[in-house]
Amino acid sequence: MHRDKLGIYLNDHLAGATLGIGLAKRIAHQHRSSARSTDLQRISDEIAQDRQSLLDVMEALGVPARHYKIYGGWAAERLRRLKPNGALYRRSGLSTLIELETLRLGVEGKALIWRTLLVVAAGEPRLDESQLHYLLDRARGQIDMLETLRLTAAAAVFSPTVRSVTPDSP
Repeated sequence: MHRDKLGIYLNDHLAGATLGIGLAKRIAHQHRSSARSTDLQRISDEIAQDRQSLLDVMEALGVPARHYKIYGGWAAERLRRLKPNGALYRRSGLSTLIELETLRLGVEGKALIWRTLLVVAAGEPRLDESQLHYLLDRARGQIDMLETLRLTAAAAVFSPTVRSVTPDSP
């Protein structure tokens, strides 16, 4: 196994997971009074758990967490908030859409790390394949939920007469 490359790879994903937690918490907080608040809070909690699972994998493999990458992920999430979305003093519907798309992309990346670690697990007894399959399945569920929420947000921004959208809708 290429330990140095794997360490870089895992730490890069740790930075992304740090950004993802901040974003997921922010979305859940912004929509705490909405009909989907329970789903958003569940996703936020699961993303935090998945980050801890990544740290557990890193510890099992003897890969130290690089704090500068963690701080970089934290800073990137804060800087991302500065992106203008057509409204100066309040959030716009576009903010929600962009945040959901960003979070979905992050979860797609998380699914990729679990898939990659399943490949590594074939030759690495310290990795628990059943746990990696569980994490991959959970990421897929998060992607499906985020896609439903994203499509609903897109309909609200670009087609205000449409109330709700499902991933299977045209």
